[in-house]
Amino acid sequence: MSQRFLGILGLPLILLLASCGGQIITRSTPTPTATPTVAIVALATPRPTATPAPYTPAPTATPTVTPTPFIYTLKWGDTLLALAIEFGTTVKAIQDANGITDPRGLLVGQQIIIPRPSLAAEGTPTATATPLPFAVENVTFNYTPIGGLWGFGEIHNTTGSDLEQASVVITLLDSAGKRLTSGIGHAQVDLIPPGGRAPFAVHFQEPPVSFASYTVFPATGVQGYIGAYYCDLTPRNLRGEGERYAAYTVSGTIANTGPEDAIGVTLTVTLYDALGRVIGTRKAIPEHNVIPRGGETSFSVTLTPAGGPVQSFRVTALGRRHLTPVPSPQSP
Repeated sequence: MSQRFLGILGLPLILLLASCGGQIITRSTPTPTATPTVAIVALATPRPTATPAPYTPAPTATPTVTPTPFIYTLKWGDTLLALAIEFGTTVKAIQDANGITDPRGLLVGQQIIIPRPSLAAEGTPTATATPLPFAVENVTFNYTPIGGLWGFGEIHNTTGSDLEQASVVITLLDSAGKRLTSGIGHAQVDLIPPGGRAPFAVHFQEPPVSFASYTVFPATGVQGYIGAYYCDLTPRNLRGEGERYAAYTVSGTIANTGPEDAIGVTLTVTLYDALGRVIGTRKAIPEHNVIPRGGETSFSVTLTPAGGPVQSFRVTALGRRHLTPVPSPQSP
């Protein structure tokens, strides 16, 4: 019998951004200018697209005490974070109870122990850390031809400080409000400045045939730390081309407008429909991921939108500083 691996939580990364540049291009009738703009694509007759289920605000998660540990059989789409939230415990407690060091080794059909939450001195459950209260917006769903389901959206940093390690949990519910399945989506941009946005994507490989509503809320998110990340990278000469319903290619250049060399450069492309909802995202590496100060590199990223048609897109770039190692003191 074949077994499939479960999705996992992303490991926390120490990231930063004082003001990482993102540029959004919206389809409109271009005015004469020397700067290249998005190519105008003839409007196609819209095809029927999936309508997102009504949003049900998520209740505040309150840890509860489970009288005794019990056995749970893992299903496709389960994650340790979703199970911890559902059963009022913590990811660490589940890992400790089952000796799990690498969640990637978990298998569909495997049985694990769901422990009771740790108790504080006064006998109340110990709650997990509360993520920074960022907003989740522009959520949309689209079933794939092979039976999967994509959930897309944006993390909007409304916290007033840099945000990193951001992720969300999407839970699909039936008409009675009962959980059908859950999935985790991590921000495609490692560090989000105040007011900035980062897309996320959740893939349900074996979703329910239908669902009545869903909840989506912050799962993780901490205040960003300014350190080795390099933010003076500006997307330029952006152009979007494609059939808008099928393969869509975004190309352009990334310019280093700062005073230092940038290494480990990545870029994130987000596609939007006419209502501003996210219908596709991809994180990629430009032609050269090392950009000297004053230099630039080109990129070309092809995505397949879920739904559509593509109305606009955003490109965000981020890199790291090239740090010089501190020499070790030498003996006289």
